[in-house]
Parts: sequence; C-alpha cells; structure tokens
Amino acid sequence: MFLRPDNRSPKQTMRKVIAAMNMTLDGICDHTVGIPSEELHDHYTELLSNAGVILYGRTTYQLMQFWQTLLKDPSDEKSMNDFALAIDKIPKIVFSNTLKDTDWDSGKLAAKELEKEISELKQSSKDILVGSRSLIIQLLNLNLVDEFQICIHPLLEGKGLPLFDKIKDRTVFKLLKTKTFGSGSIVLYYERTRQ
Repeated sequence: MFLRPDNRSPKQTMRKVIAAMNMTLDGICDHTVGIPSEELHDHYTELLSNAGVILYGRTTYQLMQFWQTLLKDPSDEKSMNDFALAIDKIPKIVFSNTLKDTDWDSGKLAAKELEKEISELKQSSKDILVGSRSLIIQLLNLNLVDEFQICIHPLLEGKGLPLFDKIKDRTVFKLLKTKTFGSGSIVLYYERTRQ
C-alpha cells in the first residue's frame, strides 16, 4: 500500500448522488413540459454515459420507457437516438410498491429501502443519478443529495407539481457552474455545502 507524504493512507472516494431534473421558471417539475432540443438531448446523453446508475420512482420510470420505442424505430433526430441508446444502457433502479416487473433489461426493482440502496451504491465506481421528483424530495430530507443539476426552461407552465415540496430542513448549496442552451434553457450545477 502506498502512503501519502503525511503517512495517511489514501481516502476512498465516495460517489456523488446527483439530482438531475428539468424545471420551468415557475418551479414546475415535469419531464413533458420542457423545451426539447438537440443540445438538451446531447447534454443528458453525456450525463447518463458518465454515471453508474439512475434511480426512478414508478411514474417517471414509466414515462422514460417511451425511449425504448426509438431503439426499435429510430427517430430522424440523431440526438434523440443517442439519448435512447444511453438511457437503455445505464442500469436503472425503480422504487415502486406496485410494479411487479420493469419490462426493461437494464432496469430492476429496488430490493432495499432508498437510504440503504444509496449507501451500497456509494461504494461503486461511478456517480448515482436521481431522475424522479419524489426520490429527490426523499433524498433531500435524508440529507443525501450531493449535487443538483437543474435545467430551467424559459417558460411558465402554470400548473403541475413543484420540484421542491415538503422539504423538512434548510439546505445550502454552492453554485459550481452554469450551462446555457440556444433555446434559452440553462443548467445550474449546485453542490451541497457541508456545514
């Protein structure tokens, strides 16, 4: 074993839990109301390709199953096909009390409660993505979100579920960077501060 100059052994790096979500200017969280674009699909394709797993609740997972159709019948848009391949490839863990099967080779139902699943996944080699509003809220209340990547779309939806709802405690985040798309959408990268 190699020792650091100060004679400490190397510290094991824990994987980050990254909450990645689309949101409107009025705070509504809905995967169907954003402004789709080639840049947006490329962004999420890269995000999926660099992560080890993505966690979903039942509702969002079933919405994402749409992308399986593009594997059999590709779109005219390369960016959509690339995203379909990336989301097909990444392992998916689904938290549901009603689903009996995921109907997706790369998907499986969670065998443990959320906190225990996260604890085990943090030992893996790549970051953990969370793509469902309900799971993000639960993980925030468990103090387990390390980073937010929120894509804010320049529109007001006027109805729907707010991304941040029923949050128990104040949590402070630090802005790491931003990424702007031609559509006017912007991704805000926030890291939780450890206080």
